[in-house]
Amino acid sequence: MASISMRHLKKVYPGNVEVVPDLNLEIKDKEFVILVGPSGCGKSTTLRMIAGLEEISGGEMYIGDKLVNDVPPKDRDIAMVFQNYALYPHMTVYKNMAFGLTLRKVDKDIIDQKVHEAARILDIEHLLDRKPKALSGGQRQRVALGRAMVRDPAVFLLDEPLSNLDAKLRTQMRTEITKLHKKLDTTFVYVTHDQTEAMTMGDRIVVMKDGIIQQADTPQNLYDSPCNMFVAGFIGSPQMNFIDAQIARKAGGYCVEFGGYSIPIPGGKGGDDVFEQWVGKPVVLGVRPEDIHAEDVFVQASSESLVEIQVDLAELMGAEIYLYGACAGHSVTVRTPARARIQSGDTVKLAIDINKMHIFDQETEKTICN
Repeated sequence: MASISMRHLKKVYPGNVEVVPDLNLEIKDKEFVILVGPSGCGKSTTLRMIAGLEEISGGEMYIGDKLVNDVPPKDRDIAMVFQNYALYPHMTVYKNMAFGLTLRKVDKDIIDQKVHEAARILDIEHLLDRKPKALSGGQRQRVALGRAMVRDPAVFLLDEPLSNLDAKLRTQMRTEITKLHKKLDTTFVYVTHDQTEAMTMGDRIVVMKDGIIQQADTPQNLYDSPCNMFVAGFIGSPQMNFIDAQIARKAGGYCVEFGGYSIPIPGGKGGDDVFEQWVGKPVVLGVRPEDIHAEDVFVQASSESLVEIQVDLAELMGAEIYLYGACAGHSVTVRTPARARIQSGDTVKLAIDINKMHIFDQETEKTICN
């Protein structure tokens, strides 16, 4: 069993700097969990506490059913892949991959078998005689993964392993690591600040801010049902639009009002029990860029949810256009198919998909409805 259990985990640095105040997280055996958040949110510190590279200030850490608070890293049955690869420059790829097993005095034939098997899976068999300086960034990353694989650990820990690669290689390596997880069938804990990596790779994403878990859920649930504005803004690219508004009653239901617009709230998002207490109070309307539509079929069918947007900049991304502009004094981003033919300087009427709206409490930033 390679489940991980963190119970009231705490990390305080000298000077009473509290990085992780009280973290509770259960990671299941064979699960691929991504820790994501902005720089300084405590995700790498949490990973290093799992690895035993950071001392735990309080709480309990279990790997399987074993308490590991005071267990040294070498006895935790984990393998870590670092951002900077951490390869030995004077050793060949083969010796780099074999190093951990050699230290443990594993039989040479077993080492040879494990190194070649890992190299075959990672497609680096032809590089075994080279030294790291003769490898590209992507090849070095594969060697670092291979070195972790040969140890056959119960848990893989990966700390921003793709951040030093170019965009194309990052996309390729994302796929490789996901396939590797399925092949090895073991527990992966992966740290990144890149929410695209998080959305495409993880079984579950843990969104952190200031050492506190904001929400831990599947990628789809985080995207569809964020628990607060921080999660809503962090997950999704480009990020969600936030518009200051207020709730009003309208024709037997409720609507959200801003800048002269009155957008009806579908009944499925809640009734009197949800919205009555918010009538006349300040809220924040959240709409993802992909849920504001320029296509005629949406615009013609959505007379009640039309808004006028002055486009400052239209970025052609190939199949899509990103529009940056203003709506009732609020900055907005729209993601629309390129066939819409909208250009910088245009003023256009676009339709908000009311079924995809999110509404947040302006004061606490917590979600009122998704």
